[in-house]
Amino acid sequence: MTYVVVDACIKCKYMDCIEVCPVDCFYEGENMLVIHPDECIDCGVCEPECPVEAILPDTEDDTEKWVEMNREYSEKWPNITQKGDAPADGDDFKDETGKFDKYFSADPGKGS
Repeated sequence: MTYVVVDACIKCKYMDCIEVCPVDCFYEGENMLVIHPDECIDCGVCEPECPVEAILPDTEDDTEKWVEMNREYSEKWPNITQKGDAPADGDDFKDETGKFDKYFSADPGKGS
């Protein structure tokens, strides 16, 4: 089992999860985070930290595509080990659905 970040993170990117991760397995894109599935130790401490519930165990229904997406972008984006600032307008997007098709950016974030 591993944990994955799903599209609820897009445009919110609160980053509370980063501070609790004991193995630094988060990677930063321009408008979302992903978890490297081979680095995640399945501890689950990140899941309750996400205010938009964007982190799920891969045992949840319909997470297969997210495992592959997290794997792909964790190999392209920079590792992030310190919490940064969430987008100023993040709260405006926290309840929106279907954000991947509307807003996903494949561009990397700044990393840390």
